[in-house]
Amino acid sequence: MTSRGERSKKIDYILLSMYFALVALGALMIYATTISDDPITSYSAFLKTAAGNQIIWVGISLFALAVIQLVDWKFWQISAFPIYLVSIILLVLVLFFGVEVRGNTSWFRIGSFGFQPSEIAKFATSLALASYLGAYNTDIKRSSNLVIILGLIFLPAGLILLQPDAGSALIFVSFFILLYREGFSFTYIGVGLVAAIILVITLAVDDVNIVTLGLIGITTTILTTLFKTRFYWIVSAIIVLFFSFYFWGENSWKFILLSNSIILSILATVHYVNKKARIITFTVMALLLSIGIIYSADYAFDNFLKPYQQERIYMWLRPEKCDPKGPLYNVIQSKLAISSGGVTGKGLFQGTLTKLNYVPQQLTDFIFCTIGEEHGFIGSLGLIGVFLALLLRILFIAERQRSNFSRIYAYGIAGIIFFHVFINVGMTMGLVPTIGVPLPFISKGGSSLFTFTVMVAVLLKLDSRRYSI
Repeated sequence: MTSRGERSKKIDYILLSMYFALVALGALMIYATTISDDPITSYSAFLKTAAGNQIIWVGISLFALAVIQLVDWKFWQISAFPIYLVSIILLVLVLFFGVEVRGNTSWFRIGSFGFQPSEIAKFATSLALASYLGAYNTDIKRSSNLVIILGLIFLPAGLILLQPDAGSALIFVSFFILLYREGFSFTYIGVGLVAAIILVITLAVDDVNIVTLGLIGITTTILTTLFKTRFYWIVSAIIVLFFSFYFWGENSWKFILLSNSIILSILATVHYVNKKARIITFTVMALLLSIGIIYSADYAFDNFLKPYQQERIYMWLRPEKCDPKGPLYNVIQSKLAISSGGVTGKGLFQGTLTKLNYVPQQLTDFIFCTIGEEHGFIGSLGLIGVFLALLLRILFIAERQRSNFSRIYAYGIAGIIFFHVFINVGMTMGLVPTIGVPLPFISKGGSSLFTFTVMVAVLLKLDSRRYSI
């Protein structure tokens, strides 16, 4: 019979096996991408290649995984905020002393060694949120606590945006998954999703006024059905049309938008005593907020985004405005490489488009193309299946924890991995913007592999001691 002490030290070998499988596949795909007809004459020559460098980082990561299993599990809970503070300091320092790579000042480089503080910040934020939400049994519904929680998320995200690295900053949105699990109202998340949809629609059209008029039309229809009489709408329409065409002429649409917003606000106030007052007020506030999002996004796009950032958005939403031989070339070649694999793929080491470097950044951002070309639809679906199984296993581990800290931490890293996989795979197929997010355990990159390994290693350690907590 297994004693409680023995059970408390048992590592989850299912999660560990999935980790090993993904790391091994990543090293193999990097080797498949870089292999050439020229033979490698020595072991030292191999270590200088991209595959050799990744193997070195695999060794370093496995060593870190083993060391973490020897560290007391309480260390991570006690050191959560110090680790978070160190990550914030590194994010500040990289703005002044960092090395610029592909337009982002997000790397520290010492000789041939380099790492991104943003990778450490993801792990550190997971620990900090787990410590604050779990250790103190924090009520997430209290406004004061919510401000602190959002501050823990958006402080590192804001510093990363200053680099500017929008891809890494976007990953911090994943923490709302764990917040929802801990009781954060879905209403706020729903509002955020609607705002995101409005933002995307705004960036996808030429004339933002069309979007605004459409929203006003929808709002007008909703409010009209709520009022018992339509007298107010007849009067408001006459006033708006008269003043707009009399005073504004060709720019009458501006007055129409402004007047409708004001009139809707007045009507909501007049009918505040009505039993539908809350619905009316909410609808009007939503309209005004949406209009603010539309014009703020349009102004920010034209005045704050750099040309290459605008190009990335065009590549996603309006590819017809991009040069096929310019930035859009990456996505086009990525799609060609994946589609050329067919159902079963061309075979291991037979990916001509990836081997001949037709797909830029194929070792990092577009590593999924190699899998699609060499292993086809079946191989691509299989990889996604492994990631899905990994996420489900992490969630299963999360729900069996006796410690709030361990459960929240598990949900944090599950969200991070999910967002990375979703964005990276979607990026290679043109479904999301090309924002430079690596595929966990697969893409080339020492700091990325090391950080994801540490995330999984800490979870394995916490889970192995769940009966001791």
